[in-house]
Amino acid sequence: MMKIADLIQKHDVLIKRYDKNPIHSPAEWPYTANAVFNPAAIEFEGETLLLNRVEGMDGFSHFTVSRSKDGKTNWRINPEPTLLPDPENYPEEIWGIEDPRIVKLEELNTYAVLYTAYSKGGPIVAMALTKDFKTFERKGVVMPPNDKDSSLFPKKINGKWALIHRPMPVDPSANANIWISFSPDLKYWGEHSIVLKARKGGWWDAGKIGLGPQPIETPEGWLLIYHGVRNTCAGSLYRVGLCMLDIDDPTKVIRRGRNWVFGPREIYETHGDVGYVIFPSGVIWDKRSDELRIYYGAADSFVALATANMTDVIDYLMNSPDCRI
Repeated sequence: MMKIADLIQKHDVLIKRYDKNPIHSPAEWPYTANAVFNPAAIEFEGETLLLNRVEGMDGFSHFTVSRSKDGKTNWRINPEPTLLPDPENYPEEIWGIEDPRIVKLEELNTYAVLYTAYSKGGPIVAMALTKDFKTFERKGVVMPPNDKDSSLFPKKINGKWALIHRPMPVDPSANANIWISFSPDLKYWGEHSIVLKARKGGWWDAGKIGLGPQPIETPEGWLLIYHGVRNTCAGSLYRVGLCMLDIDDPTKVIRRGRNWVFGPREIYETHGDVGYVIFPSGVIWDKRSDELRIYYGAADSFVALATANMTDVIDYLMNSPDCRI
């Protein structure tokens, strides 16, 4: 008779956990921290750079950079915080800054960090620009509360910048969907529309959904790795799904995977400040090896890594049952 562990193992064909997970934990941090999780990821100066969310013992979060030459080992962690909340000048950051995503804006020769600022009115989408990950030019509020899980696309689409984000509906019984908005100048935003809806009923992503890492440009379209939440009698269960958007019109969904492809299983994913949470927030696609490295928060306490072959991921999604509901 096949054991439960064997059945679970069959789901690890597409996306595999790094065998030395977690790659970051509070215990190894160079200063006191309650949790290290939900990192943004980008290639910078020939290395993998993570902008990690670090929660202090006061409960508020900030960001700290870590770097690695291979994106897996020998991480060098900044000894002090990289970006702290600045509520005196940016009152929307009064309760901390959380969950960054990074894209390089080639046209502007700068990096855009989209993050959640936790204001008295709730979470909002905020933005900062940087060229060196040492100094940051805050742009302030991009989307008002309650909104989060945001990233820019790395280049203009039809002459406009595009933003993925996840506003929360006023009605608490309504589902939270992924939206897209457009701007000519990174300041004024409009043309808001839902791009991906949370499903209803018994689906694995029927509670709410939100963007994972930054959108990835592929030959088939914009790959979105997203998180879906199912509300159970034991609490919320966060897992990972895949979606492909049209390369020239990202308001159009080409294909959405029916099944989740990665979920909490290991102890560092099931036990922590918030158990049974996998929250992908940073990704690197090494086109030389075709390796996709997905950096994720585990149980709101650790940073972990999963890997996949990009060709396999695209083939899986594009040949899975067409399920765009």
